[in-house]
Formats: sequence, structure tokens, C-alpha cells
Amino acid sequence: MSATTKSLTYGAGASFLVLTLLSPRSQRARMYLNALLYIASMGACSFFGVAISPFMALTKNALNINWAVARAFHLLAGNLIGLKFKVEGAEKFDQARPAVLVGNHQTGVDILYLGKIFPKHASIMAKQILKYTPLLGQFMYLAGAVFIDRANRASSISAFDKVSKKMKKYNLSLWVFPEGTRSNLPFPDLLPFKKGAFHLAVQAQVPIVPVVCENYNRFFDGKTRFEAGTVRVRVLEPIETKGLKMEDVTELTTRVRSVMLAELQKMDAELDRGDVSAAIKGKPQSLQLGGLAKLASYIVGTGPGPDVVGRVERERRELVKPGTSGDKVGDFNLVSEKGKDAAQRPNFESKTSGSHSSEETDESAILVKRP
Repeated sequence: MSATTKSLTYGAGASFLVLTLLSPRSQRARMYLNALLYIASMGACSFFGVAISPFMALTKNALNINWAVARAFHLLAGNLIGLKFKVEGAEKFDQARPAVLVGNHQTGVDILYLGKIFPKHASIMAKQILKYTPLLGQFMYLAGAVFIDRANRASSISAFDKVSKKMKKYNLSLWVFPEGTRSNLPFPDLLPFKKGAFHLAVQAQVPIVPVVCENYNRFFDGKTRFEAGTVRVRVLEPIETKGLKMEDVTELTTRVRSVMLAELQKMDAELDRGDVSAAIKGKPQSLQLGGLAKLASYIVGTGPGPDVVGRVERERRELVKPGTSGDKVGDFNLVSEKGKDAAQRPNFESKTSGSHSSEETDESAILVKRP
């Protein structure tokens, strides 16, 4: 090992140690530490997936590669960071198989909740560009992921036809994020759904199993915090597609989105009631350290820390319409509403706007206004 390599290695090790020791007392240090641990865990598990893929294929367990790597990632990253997931209704995965599994997509941390709930005999649908991502792309390819070129309608239709036959032949379920991209919303809402997953479900005549992960912006916002905690995930009742035709896809897309949105808002209301109840009892929820940061706290102790709960509440209040209490869904300036909200959110509008033909397979989106 050269002197330069040694210097870089020692420097990186020392920096990591300092970051770890600072993490119990600094929210920013904790965010950087947990982000580093998350990325490192993802890289390690991608290597793990590539390594075990040939062995699992030889032992006729190729359809469970995703399950094995998902559990390994949840075990590694979840424990290092301290972010846990409580799953309700996981038995519905076995009750409806094969099926198209659809979940809300908040941030890149969703991969961690997938690690907790991803079932056996399941694969994932992903954008074509991910196929060329180092390590992750190779693992996904070996695990049988379905890559869709959204810009090529003919290619997408051909892929759907092959996938639907494979699902029936191998009793295989497929996971899809129907929003198509991360919402990054600090409140419970969904981006418009793309139709690809629903075209596939109708074409294969398999049920759709909606999965809802509660909004976890209080733990991770991608800019200022990445904290430990517990997030709830609910697997909802399967929605049948038998007898439906392609002209029913739009209505099906709208219906599934409405069900998921209602559950997402219900979970947020339950969380609010829990916060209010704790405050009334004089036991407001406080920041909880977890993972490596918690271990470091036994050495350096903990500081008072920032008022994370208060900050999230202030951000929530900024979204409340003037003159309203903020206790009802209609009191918020929500992204699924039109009008002045669109002007206030140019970044969101740029994601969801554009001319889409109703005949597009995967790019068409349904914009649903709240009641």
C-alpha cells in the first residue's frame, strides 16, 4: 500500500470517527452520518446480491433474490441508522399472488421500507436508466427486474406482454411505484399516477395490492434531517381486475389512487391524534437516537438537540390556508389542487405537467382533485 493510499485511508477513517462522535449532539452531523451509512449499506447489499445471484439461480431460488437482498438491506441499514418499520397486513401478499404491488414513493429511503416488506416470488419494475447504474443495475438485472423505456410506447407494450405471461407462469408478483418519481412532500399527498402498472394488471388479469407508507418527513427530508424512528406501513385489501378491459384502466388508476390517498391521510390523522394525546398528558414526543449515533451517545453523551417536532409543525402550518384551522384536508394548499397552488409550486408542476396522450402506456397520468 502506497503512502498516498495509506494517508487517504487514515484520513477517511478519522473523518468517519469524528462524524460518528459528533452525531449524538449535532443534527447535521447525524444526517451526514446516516446518509453515508445508507449509501454504504446499499453498495454492500448490491455486491451481496450480485454474489448470491448465481448460487440462488442454481438452487432454483432465482425468484427470491430480491427478497433475500431486501431483507439483508433492511437488517444492515435499518440497524445502523435506527429507522424501523412496523408493517400491518403483510399476509395479504400471500392471499393475492400473482399480483401487481403498488406503493407510494416519497424519497430514496423508500428502499428501506421495501427491504422490510418485499415478499418472496416478486420482482420490481424500474426505469430503463437504472439498468446502467453501477452495482444496483447489475443486481437488478440478475434479480429479474423489469426495465421499462417510458419514451418508447411500443417497447413498453411488448415488455408488458412478456411480463404478464411470466407472472402467470411463475406465480410472480411485480412491485411498481405508480407515481413514477419521488414526491418529497412534507405532508400526506400523492403525485399523479402513471398508468403502466394498471395496464399490466388488466392485461394479466391479476389483482392490485396497494401498499401505503405513512409520511416520514419528520424523520427524513433530504436536506436537514435523517433521524431514527418507527414508520408504519399498511398493506391494503387487494383490488380485483378480472373482467376489466383496457378502456377501464383510467377509472382503475383513479380508484386505486383514491384508496391509497385516503389511507395515507388517515394514517397522518392517527399520528396527529397521538401527538396531541401525548402533549395533553405532558409527555410530548422527543427526538430518539438510534443506530450508530445511539452507540456514540454512550461515549460523548447527548445535547439538547433541535426541536424536530416543532420544526415539522411549523412547516405544516406554512401550508395551511389563511383563515383556516388546519384541522381538515381542505385547509391545506395541496399539490393535487389546481389554481394558485400550481403557481406556488413550479417545481412540482414541471414534474406533472406536459402533454400526454390518453393512449400512452406508462407516461399518462391522472390528476385527481381532493373532494
